[in-house]
Amino acid sequence: MKPYDTLIQGGTVIDGRRNPRYRADVAIKGGRIAAIGRLDPSDAEEVLDADGHIVAPGFVDLHTHYDAQLFWDPYCTISGYHGVTSVVIGNCGYGFAPVRADMRRQAMHTLTRVEQIPYDAMESSLPWSWETFPEFLDALDATPKGVNVLPYIGASPLLNYVMGPEAAKSRAATPQENAEMARLFDEALTAGACGWSAMRTPPDSFSSVHRDADGTSFPADLMSNDTAFALADVMARRNTGFMQMTMVSDDQAADMAHLEELARASRRPIVWNALLVDGENPDLHRQVQAWFDRCRQRGLSLYCQGMTTDVSMLFNLEVWNLWDANPSWQQTLMGDRAERAAKLRDPEVREALRQDHPVLYPLRLVELHRTQLPEYDRFIGRKLPDIAATLGSDPVDTLLDISLAEDLQTTWKVPLFQQNEDLMREVVQDPWVLPGVSDGSAHTKMLTSGRYPTEHIEEYVRKRGWIPLEDMHWKLSAFPAWVAGFKDRGTLSEGAPADVVVYDFDGLRCLPDEVVHDVPGGDWRRIRRAEGYRYILVNGRVTFHNGECTGATPGALLRHGHHGKASAS
Repeated sequence: MKPYDTLIQGGTVIDGRRNPRYRADVAIKGGRIAAIGRLDPSDAEEVLDADGHIVAPGFVDLHTHYDAQLFWDPYCTISGYHGVTSVVIGNCGYGFAPVRADMRRQAMHTLTRVEQIPYDAMESSLPWSWETFPEFLDALDATPKGVNVLPYIGASPLLNYVMGPEAAKSRAATPQENAEMARLFDEALTAGACGWSAMRTPPDSFSSVHRDADGTSFPADLMSNDTAFALADVMARRNTGFMQMTMVSDDQAADMAHLEELARASRRPIVWNALLVDGENPDLHRQVQAWFDRCRQRGLSLYCQGMTTDVSMLFNLEVWNLWDANPSWQQTLMGDRAERAAKLRDPEVREALRQDHPVLYPLRLVELHRTQLPEYDRFIGRKLPDIAATLGSDPVDTLLDISLAEDLQTTWKVPLFQQNEDLMREVVQDPWVLPGVSDGSAHTKMLTSGRYPTEHIEEYVRKRGWIPLEDMHWKLSAFPAWVAGFKDRGTLSEGAPADVVVYDFDGLRCLPDEVVHDVPGGDWRRIRRAEGYRYILVNGRVTFHNGECTGATPGALLRHGHHGKASAS
């Protein structure tokens, strides 16, 4: 038997620790890196040619919703196409455990409404062999995986499970209920959870863009600070775990003070989502960056994840739900296609929509992206107000009339805010801003942000020179791995798990978006593949070779951040 299973030969190693790149071979044995240096290829069972290529640690994606997709897509594409070897699931306070049998349908409808994950896909792929969170982890453990998985427990299913869905949406938890949630969270940590997550955007907040399937707020939106501290105390006592928090209300100072208190009480990391850039309001991100910098200087473990990719949405009115912060739009854009169309034809509804201007994804930034109607071809790429002016119509009526003319299938495009390259550079170059927010598996008809690792190297390193490649690999791998408690991952070093990307720096690029009909239940999604990755390895085995999936499923459920069984620690 030869000393090594695999040898990656002749590449330029970037180790993820911000050390200068160097030419070396990388040897793998038993799924871990056994040696780095000048090595003899005859000592390996398999040799992978990396001449002229970068050899770097696989990317770590902290913000995904692959909780259901893992059961039908082991590679968590589109993230898996772009060198992501480890993902964190259960973000934003959503998830499938703990969930009693009579709440399963509601849990799936919630994810359909808020993250636009097709209900039929979940119903046909989720085995529902669990009720508790430890049982859910056992199901994940038994499922073949092409990536590594680190799981949060979401605040909303925890609140629903202990309080019941009606109480969880109408009042604060009692001390007894907080104690029970703390007990269940402790149980989840023992089983291998990485922490807890929540999206806390009160119903009266300008940023409360998400609503549950019945149009109401989510339990986590109404969760009291006492509940948050009860969960934080569990992590403090155990000295483990981290929190993912989207906390945005109209009282920013109070939100910041609460997060600082949580960080002090738990002494555990908090990842806040998400830092956004608005070309019309440069102070939007600068104030947040300055606050996080002050927290860092005081030793508070508060970290900011930036929306560092183009978050323009492609949407049609059959599925669009991101104007839910506006009551008229939220009420109108619920139901199936026929129900929505009927409401959009109602003159009284239209008048209400004209008066209810979305703050996020504003109508003035909407442009026509694709239409099957020849009479509107001339407007493709033009903004909605411009089209309306040409047609002598109101922008709202123009949006609705064109959409209704092709049964709500017209494709529109809208950025979250006015894009600005100079301001984006400020965020990308901030050494302490975590990149990404892929939202993997969410909004798959509209969003392809899982491409962000490829895009960051292609756009921000190679084309624009905003950041050295060594620093970018640290931000894409080692930094998020460290924050999230991944054990030994995110760097190329002897003894570390062999999660590796081998790619052509000059040839790396995101391919154009395409529509694929591979979702269970017959549904479709929008994807973007990558070109330039020669090999992607997870735990030492090749999962993609020149963009083609090998069928290997070496991924692992990372209980407590590493590959192993749960413990009582």
